[in-house]
Amino acid sequence: MEISVLNINGQETGKKVQLLDEIFAVEPSDHAMYLDVKRYLADQRQGTAKAKERSEMSGSTRKLKKQKGTGGARSGDINSPVMVGGARCFGPRPRDYSFKLNKKLKQLARKSALTYKAKDSQIIVLEDFDMDAPKTKKIIEIKNNLKIGDKKSLLVLANQNKNIYLSSRNLEKSKITIASQLTTYDVLNAQSLVITEGAIEVLNKLFEKK
Repeated sequence: MEISVLNINGQETGKKVQLLDEIFAVEPSDHAMYLDVKRYLADQRQGTAKAKERSEMSGSTRKLKKQKGTGGARSGDINSPVMVGGARCFGPRPRDYSFKLNKKLKQLARKSALTYKAKDSQIIVLEDFDMDAPKTKKIIEIKNNLKIGDKKSLLVLANQNKNIYLSSRNLEKSKITIASQLTTYDVLNAQSLVITEGAIEVLNKLFEKK
């Protein structure tokens, strides 16, 4: 699939890039994407939730009433989970929610997400550009020139660029990433995928068949 390269003014440069079928036109796997998104979201969880159980509560261990003869249910100390203000049964404990997926499955998931974006014509290839200093207004201008000012967008760069990152981090509907750190979640979460020329080359090398 060939696609025209635009500059930051939203105009065609006359150049075209080839989006490889091995990356942007595969047989998509919805299940692979589901697993990879689930893994990504699980990795974001802190897993620090903690509730005190009976043995961890501070309070008297005196038996509240005698075992028999009261006509009611037997009762232990005030820390019992059935008492108001008592401990919690089987409460949450700190844990690691992350899990692993094999490399080929994660690659298939990312390729599937990129394929969907290509089919829906939601990919824009942008000429490589740089910024001398951080300026949020410039990123807004570029988005408006590309006619995606009101859309949630993901800009994929070839390498880290501090000025571009600082310029867009305060924008609610804009996110910056580099090609080597592209995730299935980020691709699916964006309405428009803006990839620089250099990032296309990085993606081609990243997914090339060994």
